[in-house]
Amino acid sequence: MAAETADSATSGVETFNPWTVVNLVFTHLADHGLHPVLGEAGDPAEPAAALLRALGIQPGRNDETVTSPAVQDELALIRERMFGEGAGPG
Repeated sequence: MAAETADSATSGVETFNPWTVVNLVFTHLADHGLHPVLGEAGDPAEPAAALLRALGIQPGRNDETVTSPAVQDELALIRERMFGEGAGPG
């Protein structure tokens, strides 16, 4: 995943998707035997965005929209892990 867009590269402003931070932390915690849960304690994107700002990075979507091929590939892998080969939601 790119840390900045073409626009940010020319303007000198670095951006990163806060949800990527949420995913990274969630996965890291789960890999260490913890049981993180999304949504029960509120939206994690805003604290992730605050962390990015504290590190000098501007929160932004980059090219990580739901329709991007990389996100669709990741969602397909998650569906396969959760529901089995070739299975989809619903």
